Amino acid sequence: MGGASTVAALAGGTFGLNLVRAAPANAAAHRNRRIPFGACVNVGPLQKDAEYRAAFVAYCQQLVPEGGMYWYDLRPNRDQFNFGIADTILTFADANEMPMRGHTLVWYGAMPEWTKQISSAAEAERELTLHIERVVSRYRGKIRTWHVVNEPIDDPVAGKPVGLRPSVWLQNLGSKHIDLAFRLAHQVDPSAELLLNEFGVESAGADAEAKRQALLALVRDLLARGAPLHGVGLQGHLPGKVEIDRDRLSQLVSEFRSLGLSVHVTEFDVADDELPASPAVRDAIVAARAYDLLEAVFAATRPAAVFTWGITDRYTWIPMWHKRADGLINRPLPLDQNYRPKPLWSVIDYFCGQTG
Repeated sequence: MGGASTVAALAGGTFGLNLVRAAPANAAAHRNRRIPFGACVNVGPLQKDAEYRAAFVAYCQQLVPEGGMYWYDLRPNRDQFNFGIADTILTFADANEMPMRGHTLVWYGAMPEWTKQISSAAEAERELTLHIERVVSRYRGKIRTWHVVNEPIDDPVAGKPVGLRPSVWLQNLGSKHIDLAFRLAHQVDPSAELLLNEFGVESAGADAEAKRQALLALVRDLLARGAPLHGVGLQGHLPGKVEIDRDRLSQLVSEFRSLGLSVHVTEFDVADDELPASPAVRDAIVAARAYDLLEAVFAATRPAAVFTWGITDRYTWIPMWHKRADGLINRPLPLDQNYRPKPLWSVIDYFCGQTG
């Protein structure tokens, strides 16, 4: 089932999903879920909004910080580490028996201003080493899965091979910064699961195909060099107007599994800025994209976890970059602004299951 047929089936509720399924009565309803479901947590509403906290307890088995572990959060200046946000989210996760992931140790974005002064390989390696050793050691035994390197593949440009995304690390260390990050994290916490995390590989089209091939090549190179890479995170930030390339995505996941890697859906949501105004139609299309994404992944393997990038439309990054021209509220996540489950939640629930 795919494309228009999936939308029609979801809109009509005809393929076995209860699209108005009520929220679970309590957190215990999902403790035996066969595939853990999780979402990213924003510390602001976590501290201020009781409904927000309750939604994570009710629906999630795992958490990941939306912010608080980026370089600009942890190291506002070269000599200062600030773990306040990350510790607050970890305390909430521990209190509710939900493992928290680490996101992220290396990324081109969210870098503090002082890192622009890094100007040599020796300085870059020193700062990267200090950062990873300090952060991973603080959470050793507490964070068991790390998104070590985030979004390393550059955006495709027509007629050019897809390479690594520019960053202070690539500029000063070249591609070896990726190997270095994995080796350092593994040295500090040998028991932690270490992932490479990337977006833009799920949809149809030439750009996504180019990025799929570049990601697979990078993964193969890392493994050939003996990097302690354990899994791949497929972010799943989906453009609502573009269909999923289910066949090519399944093939990519199968390739990762053949290399002995686990596969995770790590940041799933659907940008609905170019979808019709009707909430019911939008919700059906968003759910259809979710169905096609998860069906493609599950056809190749049982993923280690499924995460959405947020739990409720009340708090989402989507309007920052995908604000609707008609002024209507974006609807990219499993729960609406009033914490009511939407068709997207039913699709997730269908695939992740509640037993076994």
